[in-house]
Amino acid sequence: MDWVERTNRAIDYIEENLTGDINYSEAAKAACCSTYHFSRLFAAVTGVTLSEYIRRRRLSLAAFDLQNSNEKVIDIALKYGYDSPDSFARAFQNMHGVKPSEAREKGVQLKVFPRMSFQIIIKGDMEMEYRLEELDFELRIVGKRKTVNTKKAFEEIPALWNGSKKDGFMQKLIDMSWENPKCKLESLLGICGKEAAIMDEEFDYFMGVRYDGVVPEGMEVLIIPSGLWAVFPNVIDAWKRLYSEWLPTSGYELANLPCIECHYPPGHDPDNELWVPIVKK
Repeated sequence: MDWVERTNRAIDYIEENLTGDINYSEAAKAACCSTYHFSRLFAAVTGVTLSEYIRRRRLSLAAFDLQNSNEKVIDIALKYGYDSPDSFARAFQNMHGVKPSEAREKGVQLKVFPRMSFQIIIKGDMEMEYRLEELDFELRIVGKRKTVNTKKAFEEIPALWNGSKKDGFMQKLIDMSWENPKCKLESLLGICGKEAAIMDEEFDYFMGVRYDGVVPEGMEVLIIPSGLWAVFPNVIDAWKRLYSEWLPTSGYELANLPCIECHYPPGHDPDNELWVPIVKK
């Protein structure tokens, strides 16, 4: 079963449970993927978070129900997971631009968010550089974590690093990073997801360095086990192409570990790299 088929099977699970409880772990299981990576995969490939997709699909079906049945608004609200008519009405109006009660009027314009399906489009017009790195020891990373909005990650994460430069935190990490170097990850590190899990609307972004010394006050330790990594230059470009281009044809699966953004000192080529944990299929 290939990557596309597995991901579409996860969509099948979601669609079959739009009027019930949707367990993100079950959706990820259907895709043979960790919850962490499935959430990121979905957002990276589709441009919307998993919870946003579910919300839009439910509100699309709710609009059909309002137009084609005599069900009460409160019953439709409960059917699609809303605890009260008020919360349903707000969500419905935000998407459709009208109140649920107005959706039954003839001539009212509504919106539909269609079911998604995945497929591979072979472009072949731009190569993607990568290398494999085997780390036979666990990474002990020391630093701080911040909460990042998934949809705004490409804006918020650079802002976090800029802020750390201004308040001196970045310099503290730089001073720590070269005390006992022993691998290629001796630079500023951004770990996407503290515990190999990622929330749908937001996730923990851990800013730190590989460090074996005493943990400074106000910082904490993140341990990442040894393993095999695929390494890509240019973090932003790699994130955009990892799930849709490299992974489907690589022969590898994503390991149940966080990805690491490695930001090198000035003058290093490349400026930054994305380290992705993988296992052979």
